[in-house]
Amino acid sequence: MRILLVEDDRSIANSVVEGLTAEGFSVDHAGTGAAALAATGYDMVLLDLGLPDMDGRDVCRQLRTRTSAPIIMLTARAEEFDRVLGLELGADDYITKPFSFRELVARIRAVGRRTVDAPTEGAALDEPVAAQRIGPLSVDPRTRRVYIDGDEVLLTAKEFDLLAFLATDVGAVRTRTEILENVWDAHWYGPTKTVDAHVASLRKKLGSHEWIQAVRGVGFRLEPPA
Repeated sequence: MRILLVEDDRSIANSVVEGLTAEGFSVDHAGTGAAALAATGYDMVLLDLGLPDMDGRDVCRQLRTRTSAPIIMLTARAEEFDRVLGLELGADDYITKPFSFRELVARIRAVGRRTVDAPTEGAALDEPVAAQRIGPLSVDPRTRRVYIDGDEVLLTAKEFDLLAFLATDVGAVRTRTEILENVWDAHWYGPTKTVDAHVASLRKKLGSHEWIQAVRGVGFRLEPPA
């Protein structure tokens, strides 16, 4: 896997490049947003939001229009607003600084596996999978498209995976651990709050907080708004 690391701090960049190279990844480094937007041929992007020439969120937005490669944000901004906004702009995951190298590698591998395993539109399947309808919501696993009242809702890969998992048993409560193991990875090392950030982004895109209901201390369930 070829990774593009977008990080302006040279000491952090050198450490990450050295570590990921030792793990078997091929890593290119870009120190500015402009350099990141000029780069090509990568399979994944690690994007720091605090860049010297551009806001990392603007870089994320522009990258998403140019490539389908998964984007993992590296950010010191821990507020939920920043996490949700980044996901809405097209990032597939985020990791908050300071982070452990073990956690970073786990995120890269989990996102990479899910991207490889995800069916693409037009891909041959053993059996056609019909779109699931939940009130006005339609979730199509074959094309990985979502519609509400016939209007397409644009989701990131991770948002679709989360919605599709909740839709497998409408009304059932899914714990954060279940969601992390099925939507992220069975060996997830990151915080469970990443689920909350993706849920918040999904609720906004679906147009109602009521689509995904929180069960305090347990997890979430998918139900049509009353």
